[in-house]
Amino acid sequence: MTGTAPVPFTADDYKARMDRAARQAADAGLAGLLVAPGPDLVWLTGYAPPAVTERLTLLVLAAGREPVLVVPTLEAPDAEKATGAPALALRDWTDGKDPYALAATLLDDRGRFGVSDNAWALHLLGLQQVLPDTSYVSLTEALPMLRAVKDAAELERLAAAGAAADAAFEEIRNVRFSGRRESEVAADLAALLRRFGHSQVDFTIVASGPNGADPHHEAGDRRIERGDMVVLDFGGLRDGYGSDTSRTVHVGEPTEEERRVHDLVREAQEAGFRAVRPGAACQDVDRAARAVIADAGYGDHFIHRTGHGIGVTTHEPPYMIEGEERPLVPGMCFSVEPGVYLPGRFGVRIEDIVTVTEDGGRRLNDTERGMVMVD
Repeated sequence: MTGTAPVPFTADDYKARMDRAARQAADAGLAGLLVAPGPDLVWLTGYAPPAVTERLTLLVLAAGREPVLVVPTLEAPDAEKATGAPALALRDWTDGKDPYALAATLLDDRGRFGVSDNAWALHLLGLQQVLPDTSYVSLTEALPMLRAVKDAAELERLAAAGAAADAAFEEIRNVRFSGRRESEVAADLAALLRRFGHSQVDFTIVASGPNGADPHHEAGDRRIERGDMVVLDFGGLRDGYGSDTSRTVHVGEPTEEERRVHDLVREAQEAGFRAVRPGAACQDVDRAARAVIADAGYGDHFIHRTGHGIGVTTHEPPYMIEGEERPLVPGMCFSVEPGVYLPGRFGVRIEDIVTVTEDGGRRLNDTERGMVMVD
């Protein structure tokens, strides 16, 4: 199951994104945005340099001005092929010339600029040396919601990525767990994600028994035993958009306590999902899920936020955490993933990607959330 190819993004799509980013920058009091190679550049232009090197590549966006992409001359032919290239001007520079002097001609020499999180310190310092009166703020701090609200085409890709991850889970629950190393099951998961259309696998957490109490456990050489609870958390990119889902399975028959904790996390996950609606604060999702676990006496064992945004990266704003008061807006996509972690014993996490609709939320993952037993 690889599915049909999504409708390609067009030059007009990328132009609309660049225009929106420039407007939001101006509204935030910034002179413009400086975007280095990375997820933001791909999202704004469709261009991913063939290699990220010490040579300066920089997209300059400012309200009322044509977008400009500064690129090394040897990479200009690749940049010209990007889908978004017709919506911007290319300015290339050759080795031996000063790329920062070129970039400086495009910038307000006393401006404050938003800079993509992937920018190298080398390049930012180079700009500061040429333009000492400029100042900078990270894009995540200045415009955290820039990529948060997805359009219909983006939602379609996220739904397809979620369905592919679900298909991988349906397959992995039928493989043998007992007696095999965590790393072997993780390799199976990675292969399944690729079989179902993922071009990139970002993580395949397989945390068995006591390892399940570590939310970010790296699959290792521990042999999975009968009686183990096993946390599976996996995802990556399919057609440029992310998947991320968690299910907790049990090898053989679980104990009464293991069932009780698993049911508790499932109830918390459902409460978090039901809190999703337009206008609710991000923290409301966290509060709803966390209250269920705290009321049952396990509050100290829920040790991470309830969710994170997802899009062209698997972790991005918004975050479902206490103190995040931004309202939910239709088109936002994020995880709802409460967990309980009992050190030295076991852990349970259940995670779906959810998108905000006009009147609530819609899950992009729909595999069994109840206790699944494996061999």
